[in-house]
Amino acid sequence: MRVLVVDDEKNIRESIKRYLELENIESVGAENGISAQRLLEEEVFSAGIIDLKMPGMNGLELLSWINDYGPRLPVIMISAYGEINDAVTAMKLGAQDYIVKPFDPEELVLRLKKLIEEQKLRDKVELGKLSPANSGEFVSNTRKMADIKRIAVKLAATPSTLLITGESGTGKEVLARYIHGLSPRRDGPFIAVNIGGIPETLLESELFGYEKGAFTGAAARKNGIFELSREGTLFLDEIGDMPLHLQVKLLRVLQEKRIQRLGSTQSIPVNARIISATNRNLDLKVSRGEFREDLFYRLNVVRIEMPPLRERKEDIPLIVGQLLKKLKLKIGREVKEISPEALQGLQAYDFPGNIRELENIIERAFIFAEGNTIKHSDLQIPALLSARLIKPATLKESEKRSIIEALHRWEGNRTRTAAELGITRRTLWNKIKEYGLDV
Repeated sequence: MRVLVVDDEKNIRESIKRYLELENIESVGAENGISAQRLLEEEVFSAGIIDLKMPGMNGLELLSWINDYGPRLPVIMISAYGEINDAVTAMKLGAQDYIVKPFDPEELVLRLKKLIEEQKLRDKVELGKLSPANSGEFVSNTRKMADIKRIAVKLAATPSTLLITGESGTGKEVLARYIHGLSPRRDGPFIAVNIGGIPETLLESELFGYEKGAFTGAAARKNGIFELSREGTLFLDEIGDMPLHLQVKLLRVLQEKRIQRLGSTQSIPVNARIISATNRNLDLKVSRGEFREDLFYRLNVVRIEMPPLRERKEDIPLIVGQLLKKLKLKIGREVKEISPEALQGLQAYDFPGNIRELENIIERAFIFAEGNTIKHSDLQIPALLSARLIKPATLKESEKRSIIEALHRWEGNRTRTAAELGITRRTLWNKIKEYGLDV
């Protein structure tokens, strides 16, 4: 948390700084509006304390500039006795509070902390539209997931960019939230944005924001997602779907830590940690020219691949247990357990939709189950209803699955698929025909 203190009297700046330090709040001082403007263009702050009367650019002029061009910032104005009319004007311009000299520094700090908390709440309300709550938690007993967890703990302490790969529904966002929750940014926002879920015509304005009049229908200034995620984590899901022209802008953000709203000539500092995710093969998209190589290297500082649920079936009882607890709170009825036969049926199924599919199956069974136990017959999936016993996969079934998974990873590229499987292209082609695969 950093606060900008703007006052032409050095003793007041120093006094406020001392009291902020007692609350473990970092502050930066500026002696006038011009200096403050320069700092706001270069650095990120949580709030501002601004004196009304200063030489050069005064407090009202600085506040007006912040409203027009600067970052969204809760502001407390400092006014002298007799400047109440100016203080009222400042409130109309967007200041959240004002305090009259001489003031009690402790009172100022209390008001400041309250403003910052209120701003966080406003951000959460706004972000709620963008980042729906996630069901399921980061639980596992498998060796592979334990390794991922250890890597996540180390990564949480760093600002490094991270790329999470894996099939849809494997828990990529859950991992990103887990890392955010362990990081020094845990008190900041976590914003999850599905790149593929926002129309291309709206994506740029959603990410970068816009000024009033930037385009038809832009009736007022709007802060973009990069600004809203200040001091927090921005999770860019399905990054492989980002259009090439926006990949250039994202690369610039990663390099310069600055953004520019649509319709503005001013650049604004941003400091969100970027975590991206994809179920696409980005290496292949880079080789095809569909994804920028320089952006790929920026995002791929560290890569974690989330395994599909079929490779961690021993975790299904744990995940189901977590889901039952959450559904009890969500739906308001008691379903205490799942029968051994139902668990056996779940573990016999391959879950092409991964954890997300498991969540849907369990929620539906939770709603329609009679009594306190989910039975095998409550799992309304044909593949499950017909699965009476867990049968070991035959060699041919295992081979077919390996080919399908490799083809999916390489998006149908047979040369790369054959290389991964250690067979010739001709052998791969024969296997595709043998198993009747639709490629």
